[in-house]
Amino acid sequence: MMSLLWTAFIGLIAGALAKFLMPGKDPGGIWITMALGVVGALVAEFIGRGLGWYAPGESTSFIGAVIGAILVLWIYRMVKGKKAAA
Repeated sequence: MMSLLWTAFIGLIAGALAKFLMPGKDPGGIWITMALGVVGALVAEFIGRGLGWYAPGESTSFIGAVIGAILVLWIYRMVKGKKAAA
């Protein structure tokens, strides 16, 4: 249970930092920001395993979570921008 809470807390911090580093109009609220950080960590872990940076069972670092959250936020903005243009 504590691991899940810790993951949510780190996800919140990573998501907030990603939003701070990429200012702009984004969906927001504490839950979306937390989900952004957690999904960012999963994306960074997936990419890191594919590149051989992380072994199976090894989790990503906080910096990796922030970079992954920035990547997810960037992809969201690209998809949102294309829908608005269509």
